[in-house]
Amino acid sequence: MASSSEPAYFTKARLAGRPVVRELPKFDLDAYITNYRGKTRFDRLLLIGTTSPLLAPEALRYAVAEAKQGRDVGRYDAVIAAIREIMPQDPNAILDTVWRENVNKLVKTESDRLETELKGYKNNLIKESIRMGYDDLGQHHHRTGNLTESVKAYGRMRDCCTTPSHVVIMNLRLISAAIDQGNWLAVQTNVQKLRSPGQQFAEAQRLTAKLSAAAGLALLASGNYKEAAQEFIEADPRMVQARLDDPADEEAFNEVMTPNDIAVYGGLCSLASMDRTDLQKKVLENSRFRAYLELEPHIRRAITFFVSSKYSSCLFILDSYRSDYLLDIHLQPHLGELYFQIRSKAIQQYFIPFSCATFAALATAFDTDENAVEKELTGMIKRGNLDARINLFDRVLVAKMIDPRRKVHEHALQTAKEYERTAHLRILRTEMINAGLEVAEKGKAAGVGPMFENAGREHRYGISSANNF
Repeated sequence: MASSSEPAYFTKARLAGRPVVRELPKFDLDAYITNYRGKTRFDRLLLIGTTSPLLAPEALRYAVAEAKQGRDVGRYDAVIAAIREIMPQDPNAILDTVWRENVNKLVKTESDRLETELKGYKNNLIKESIRMGYDDLGQHHHRTGNLTESVKAYGRMRDCCTTPSHVVIMNLRLISAAIDQGNWLAVQTNVQKLRSPGQQFAEAQRLTAKLSAAAGLALLASGNYKEAAQEFIEADPRMVQARLDDPADEEAFNEVMTPNDIAVYGGLCSLASMDRTDLQKKVLENSRFRAYLELEPHIRRAITFFVSSKYSSCLFILDSYRSDYLLDIHLQPHLGELYFQIRSKAIQQYFIPFSCATFAALATAFDTDENAVEKELTGMIKRGNLDARINLFDRVLVAKMIDPRRKVHEHALQTAKEYERTAHLRILRTEMINAGLEVAEKGKAAGVGPMFENAGREHRYGISSANNF
């Protein structure tokens, strides 16, 4: 039930099925948002402001300040619209038309200047100048929120790239713009271009952590959790030492995500898609990913508990951080599915040693009630995640009993049928060749081949005619 002090916006959002986080997250908003820069910083503030009633006033005010520091008028309009719905009495709800008009004029002036310079470079036919002109124009459009034109400008750099470093820069620009657009196919395409075996870019070797992070994010957004986990856990640990407050640090990728995000995304995707053996070998014993897990100890503990079959402890840790993850711009759309997959795997692993288990025992093991267990088991069976039956009369989950002897007999019969069919077809072909019904290749006599050389009309195998079939 909505609180009486809760803005009506969040009540409507909850009724519409959108996530609303009523609990305070474990992170401090100031410390959290300082780690990001660029478009993702604004997007994360706006998401927090439109998802958390408790953090909305602070997050939206920060979002207004962030929007006014840049030249993207679209961001400013979006946050003002949100403030008018959530906090209509706030002073920031009044549109700053003077700032908006000034920024529009500055953007237009800068666009015209860059376009004029680019035309001059084209007239001079100097490739390096043309490439830099397209790069400056693409970055300008990117900063002002015109992502379509930004991608076009970056793409036109291709013909003017004369060194491998130019190609790497161009693809990184395209990856960044595609992430901001949400064009995940383009992200994967440009990552693969830099990883192409036929083109080894020495400059790209220093950016393997960024490429893994971008590819993992694209796979996560596409719902491919297993491959996303592989990308995140193989990310080069050099990003851990990056100085997030220094835009010149090439190892930093905080215009998209931080090393802490890689640890969380990789840990959750691994829990949702890997079994206990893989979690132990590929995650906990992975020296590359260990550096990231040290930044988020609770993720490492959750994975350790899962590997040790302490499922309730693992799920308790994840549930305690649910509010934090619902306020993450990339995790929010997938958190429900990720948690469902993790919980389903835990129930499957718990149930393996038993032929049957009562709802009461399952409720105790997973710290829930019997009605919730019944609903969860029903959903798992319908989706094919659990091969079992539910006995509602005795409130028991019963495993499907498989008779090994019956399976052996069925396999033997199927093998015999396949053998009989294969033998029949071979004999039929022999009869057709001996009867002269084979269509010969040009320049080759019928009935002559590696298996039937010197064969005559006489039947060799004691079968008188093909008509017997």
